Amino acid sequence: MAVPRVVELEITGACQLQCTHCFADSGPNGRHGLLTAGDWQRVISDAAGLGVREVQFIGGEPTTHPAWAELVDHALSLGLRAEVYSNLFHVKPEWWGLLAREGVKLATSYYSDRVKEHDAITTRPGSYERTRANIAEAVRRDIPLRVGIVHVLPGQRVTEARRELEALGVTKIRTDRIRRLGRASLPGAAETDTAELCGRCGRGQVAVLPTGEVTPCVMA
Repeated sequence: MAVPRVVELEITGACQLQCTHCFADSGPNGRHGLLTAGDWQRVISDAAGLGVREVQFIGGEPTTHPAWAELVDHALSLGLRAEVYSNLFHVKPEWWGLLAREGVKLATSYYSDRVKEHDAITTRPGSYERTRANIAEAVRRDIPLRVGIVHVLPGQRVTEARRELEALGVTKIRTDRIRRLGRASLPGAAETDTAELCGRCGRGQVAVLPTGEVTPCVMA
């Protein structure tokens, strides 16, 4: 059995936003799940022991978990690379030092160059300004960053959003269609419609959910 290159750690179902298309159905009422910080540390240690090269912290919003920084530090101490997939809605000043460490990279989502359109998708007023400002700060600090733009609304300003990101200095940008999973599922559809997945589940990656379950992908 091949060792996965990346292990995705969905450490929480909590998020300050409640995006209309969230595959994990995360939001302000989400919980951190069954695993303790010690459990997550053991998962990370086991991953390193197997030869995994990178762990991704995802949610929900991973920085809402009280031990997220400790877990990132633990991964780095074992020689793993760590990606923090954050909405970048709220970044405490003291977090930037950790995010700028060697071996850490950031990922985030962006939706439009227009305030109203972006915030309509996240359902949180102010998310456009705060995410944009923290993207700019990450670029200023030379923190490796990739940004995903999901096409959610008809006529959404995806092209303009990409141009805005490029103007901010972001070089790794990817676009995707909405996946009809989680909150974006169609009425009466199965919980996981395999037609909505990318088809690369389990190829070089595995995911651990807040329940402790192991799956080929956080979306699966």
